[in-house]
Amino acid sequence: MKVTHITDGDTLWVRPAGGGRPVKLRMAGMDAPEICQAGGRAARAALARRVARRWVVVTTRRHDDYGRAVATVYLGGEDMAAWMVAHGHAWSYRYGREGGPYLTLQTQARSAQRGLFADPQALPPRLFRQQHGSCHP
Repeated sequence: MKVTHITDGDTLWVRPAGGGRPVKLRMAGMDAPEICQAGGRAARAALARRVARRWVVVTTRRHDDYGRAVATVYLGGEDMAAWMVAHGHAWSYRYGREGGPYLTLQTQARSAQRGLFADPQALPPRLFRQQHGSCHP
């Protein structure tokens, strides 16, 4: 699939290799800052620099409440959600008390003060949404 558009740090559009309409994907296992949140535009830019107009491999896990496919996206065999978290552009997605699949990478990024983790007050997107709502009315 070819990446045609990056909406934000964890949502992108891909066109199937055989053609057809682009499909909206939410990257599994991570949560990037909202686009109107501190770090949101930087997260989108980082993902765009990495995957825009590139061919990726997509493994769909499920569909979310918004109709997006929730998928793992690979570029050259590298998991892009892991890359985003490791470089400090996203949090590992929490599941209840579970720290998520990329917690170790998040801990390393925080220790190294990479990206959004350079700010000790950086607010995880789920808390931002609880306090401020969505950036999209």
